[in-house]
Amino acid sequence: MKNYLMLLISVFFFSCQQKEIKKVSVPLSEPVSAKENKEENKQVGDTIFVNLTNEKGSFNTEGTLDSIHSRVYVKFKSEEGGKLNAKILPAGGKGNIRFNQIIFPDKTSDGPFGMDLEIQLKQKGNYIIVIGHSQMADNPYLGKFNVQLESRKE
Repeated sequence: MKNYLMLLISVFFFSCQQKEIKKVSVPLSEPVSAKENKEENKQVGDTIFVNLTNEKGSFNTEGTLDSIHSRVYVKFKSEEGGKLNAKILPAGGKGNIRFNQIIFPDKTSDGPFGMDLEIQLKQKGNYIIVIGHSQMADNPYLGKFNVQLESRKE
């Protein structure tokens, strides 16, 4: 009985000392459409859903990097391919912020980039652009920024 009680107490203390592990996952297979997401072109949590289907093909949206969301994911769907031009404009004019990565529909990726991104969209499907600070530089950027996306058919 004494051994059973000691075992029970040790299990209790062990379970109380475990830290919660926060998983950060980027669902790559989520379809992005206006019908499924009413908050398009606005940041919700750490994600901005962008609808690239207007007649101009250019969009300007605002995002925020803070201590909780050190990366922002811009998700969009491309059905026609073409050329994507993107630009980050920090609220203060300058800052340690960049396009860290672009994830293609076939789950391959490219990056890092700077504050400007120019890339061919050769695949049809869902793309994810990861925005964050450069870990090779000091002072991570915290605050608001604008993202300009322009998609042109070629």
